Amino acid sequence: MHVLDSSAFIHEYHTTDDIASIPMVREELEGEASYRFDADEGSGMHIHIPAGGTVEKIRRAARETGDAETLSETDVRLLAAAFELDGVLVTDDYAMQNVAERVDVEVTVIARDGISETREWTFQCQGCGREFDEHRERCPICGTDLARKNPA
Repeated sequence: MHVLDSSAFIHEYHTTDDIASIPMVREELEGEASYRFDADEGSGMHIHIPAGGTVEKIRRAARETGDAETLSETDVRLLAAAFELDGVLVTDDYAMQNVAERVDVEVTVIARDGISETREWTFQCQGCGREFDEHRERCPICGTDLARKNPA
């Protein structure tokens, strides 16, 4: 089963496999993309609402990779749906791909190249330069904002 993100509807993704999505994806769409969602739903697309425990598992994985602040609630729930349905996540979102890799969810990309490596982001203080593994709003040492940093 292919689990479709909003980019699948925007870029007119087609497959002969069964498809699924979540109601929050429909809320993100406008114009023709929203009509495509409605048409797919009318043609038998499965609408899935993931369990709370699975959503929390995805949030934990996103915190571990450093993508938690980047993912929207829709992204988290879509990843949870793909995990529960043992589906292939169809998305162009790099942060979603990174978390999907962490929880062993297969990904198909649409209009972009997929990720070439997974990352566990670190966060660096813009003032004193200290690095942290977990995201915080401000540095606990000097109080300056933290920025996400590529660990490579």
